[in-house]
Amino acid sequence: MPSDAPAPVPSGGAEPLALYIHWPFCLAKCPYCDFNSHVRDTIPQARFAAALRRELAHEAARLNADGPRRLGSIFFGGGTPSLMDPDTVAALIADARALFPPQPGTDPEITLEANPTSVEAGRLRAFRDAGVNRASLGVQSLDDTALHLLGRQHSSSQAVAALELARGLFGRISFDLIYARPGQAPADWRAELDRALGLAADHLSLYQLTIEPGTRFEALHRQGLLALPDEDTAAALYQDTALVAARHGLLAYEVSNYARPGAESRHNLTYWRYGDYLGIGPGAHGRVTLDGALHATRRHRAPEPWAERVERNGTGQMQDDVLSPRDRAREMLLMGLRLTEGIAQDRFARRTGMALAQALDPAILAAAREEGYLCLDETTDGTVLRATESGRLRLEALLGALVL
Repeated sequence: MPSDAPAPVPSGGAEPLALYIHWPFCLAKCPYCDFNSHVRDTIPQARFAAALRRELAHEAARLNADGPRRLGSIFFGGGTPSLMDPDTVAALIADARALFPPQPGTDPEITLEANPTSVEAGRLRAFRDAGVNRASLGVQSLDDTALHLLGRQHSSSQAVAALELARGLFGRISFDLIYARPGQAPADWRAELDRALGLAADHLSLYQLTIEPGTRFEALHRQGLLALPDEDTAAALYQDTALVAARHGLLAYEVSNYARPGAESRHNLTYWRYGDYLGIGPGAHGRVTLDGALHATRRHRAPEPWAERVERNGTGQMQDDVLSPRDRAREMLLMGLRLTEGIAQDRFARRTGMALAQALDPAILAAAREEGYLCLDETTDGTVLRATESGRLRLEALLGALVL
């Protein structure tokens, strides 16, 4: 059996680095959301801007000790990063470019999540001027009744206006939608999605409504006051999505993401391909190569204690674990099989220190291939393991049995 020691060296240092910056504040807590988001009467803009910049500089000193890392992408997520002062966004982008210079002739993908409220949409031009070149809008629905149920602070007309504004400001835009909502029929979903894709976008992130522990929806569901569509209806909604998106030229490249060819999210592809990414800000996670080993990092989750730690120590980091080959293999399988392109066997071995066959249950793999859920394809990049369309529909159960 393979050893769980943290060798051999995983590749990663030579690849572009993805930077995630977490802004933890929101105007209101959505009833379905279990993200690290917090509501404050007054957002301490100056304090958190200074803390983010300090933590970024601290982590850059660690990462660049092995040689300068190159910046591939920045993603401002949250929370609601469109509540940040645009000057803070500009400063963080400038810092990141200086600390991790991009490859000459390349332009990093810089994404900022925004909600389509009139206040936040009014800031889009300032974010564009700050250096953001890709906007991701949290539309969630174009139905006002559904938006009210989901606790959103915008209307469908504001969502449409924000999409049209963003289309004129940014070279690339994406938006999120939530489906499998209570009482949602496939015909209604097809019409809503067709309307949304007809407005503007080269990228769509689609999320099935799920009941997350600790949320208001979980309490309502437990009391029998909130019912979601059954599995067959949810599957039909998912399959309809692919058909409607394809009519608009967007193809599924990941379980929940669709894009025009070439418009895939480069930042999120780093996660799914199991590349290096640095996460800063409250609760942010990372996977970074340091001293020839892959480290799993995590920051303090609560905003104010995180800021106190940064002010005292330069970082709010709470966890820094070296991942074993088996840990890396498990994570890479869980992420990579979400992608339509799958996982290249050679890259898997380089990144994890294990052969692909060592990480999989051979009997489950054989059965999954026989059922048409998984394929082993020979390509110009060598052997690739990928999930088929029907396999991606069953991915959670499949991975639970497949991964050793």
